[in-house]
Amino acid sequence: MSPAAAARDQLLPQPPGGLLRGAALALLAHAAMLAALTLAVQWRSSQPQLVSAELWSALPQAAAPPAAPPPAEPHVPEPRPAPPPPAPPPPRPAAQAPDAQIAIEEARKRQAEEEQRLQREAREAREKAERLQAERERAAKERTEKAEKAEKAAKAEAARRERAAREEQRERERRKAEEKRLAEARKQQLERMMGQVGGSGSTQGASAAVSSGPSASYAGRLIAAIKPNVVFTATVSGNPAAEVEVRAGPSGSILSRRLVRSSGNKDWDEAVLRAIDRTSTLPRDVDGRVPPLILMAFRPNELGG
Repeated sequence: MSPAAAARDQLLPQPPGGLLRGAALALLAHAAMLAALTLAVQWRSSQPQLVSAELWSALPQAAAPPAAPPPAEPHVPEPRPAPPPPAPPPPRPAAQAPDAQIAIEEARKRQAEEEQRLQREAREAREKAERLQAERERAAKERTEKAEKAEKAAKAEAARRERAAREEQRERERRKAEEKRLAEARKQQLERMMGQVGGSGSTQGASAAVSSGPSASYAGRLIAAIKPNVVFTATVSGNPAAEVEVRAGPSGSILSRRLVRSSGNKDWDEAVLRAIDRTSTLPRDVDGRVPPLILMAFRPNELGG
């Protein structure tokens, strides 16, 4: 057979026996398309499964109609990315057994008590050290004050003794001068008495005047007569003397008295003059007479009542 005849034979319709075979092939093709569509829709939710099919066909004797194009696959939107899963909550601490909790509380309590004890001991030690320091400072201060007082007392005693020594020295000098002055006054008194009695200054008149002078014990008689009449209660520094000149008559009556030298204390001077006024009459001497002029010195420590 020529090539042209062969081509013509292929384009001719198939004999009746070939139609049944074509229908079977069409059914198989549609079943494959349905399976493909089903897999295209469910490919995200399940693992695609491979399907294999074998198609057997004999070479057609005539041209078969073209197969219809497969329908377009539906557009499936891409799924949004799933949000990240939330962070898992921190694991809750396992509930402690009651015995363990009690042990922890007791340990904390013991620790707190120990800290308090240490703080108390430290405070007591600090207070004790402060007390000891204060006692040492107080003792040192007392020793210093005692030494200062002793030094001041020693200085005061030395000054007092020095003043007393100076006062005693002045008193000795004053008494010495007083004795000298009284001796001079007695001498002058005797000379006046000699002049009053003698007049002519003869040896006989002079000896008579000397013999008429007061005796050595007459001063004691005068003090015994005047002392009871002295009224003086004030305190006098030292022992000053008030010198008084007394004139008396032959009977011993006091004619006048005059303060010759003040003691420096007006109250003592006036007390002496009042005592002489109260006496009014002087005692007689051993020879029965009273000296007409007498110079007397009165001291509060010797005559004051």
